[in-house]
Amino acid sequence: MTFSLVARCKATGQLGVGAMTGMVGVGKLVAHARPRAGAVATQAMINPYLGFDGLALMAEGVAAPDTLNRLLERDPGRAYRQCGLVDAEGDSAAWTGPEAPSWAGHRTGRGYSAQGNRLVGPETLDTLVEAFHAAEGRELAERLLLALEAGASTGGDRHGEVSGAIYVVDTEQYPLWDARVDHADEPVAELRALYQRFAEELVPVVRRLSTRQDPLGQATRDLMRGEEPGASQ
Repeated sequence: MTFSLVARCKATGQLGVGAMTGMVGVGKLVAHARPRAGAVATQAMINPYLGFDGLALMAEGVAAPDTLNRLLERDPGRAYRQCGLVDAEGDSAAWTGPEAPSWAGHRTGRGYSAQGNRLVGPETLDTLVEAFHAAEGRELAERLLLALEAGASTGGDRHGEVSGAIYVVDTEQYPLWDARVDHADEPVAELRALYQRFAEELVPVVRRLSTRQDPLGQATRDLMRGEEPGASQ
């Protein structure tokens, strides 16, 4: 009931997940990412620990294919799972269990993994991947959004989509992007509107928050000088 794209930006090292689904709240359980570690999408019969444990392994330097093998070895429900991973080096891996709702499958390549189940057909993933490649050079969050829009245009989930999410991490523990539409008649359009609002109003603020290297943060520094926080954005 979900199609997703897990990806790494080779220019910035950002890692993220874009997902659409026919259930509410896709961003709550499907999308996982950690800076300098990797990104994971866990779907079909969701096992959230594929996300948590997958990120922990990749943070230790285990490559995505080996991480996936280890996750599946200890998951007794793997026949019902679907999972896609990308590590911090851009290696990718995916799994579609034989009991995942049809049509189900995945596509992997350098820096990305696309996967989906209960789809109208393979054209959803093929179109999604084409759109992702066509948008090379743009920011990762926008590439994920464009890919989701392209996938949805093919029919996507056979029962329709009601929620969507874009989750991207950069260098800090907190996300750069966490845009979620949890329940909507037209989640693709609402996710686009939310993306545009975030790009104008929220992401510039996030980029000026405290970091590990700069605990004060540019926004606080501006306030201490008597400026409005983010006034120079």
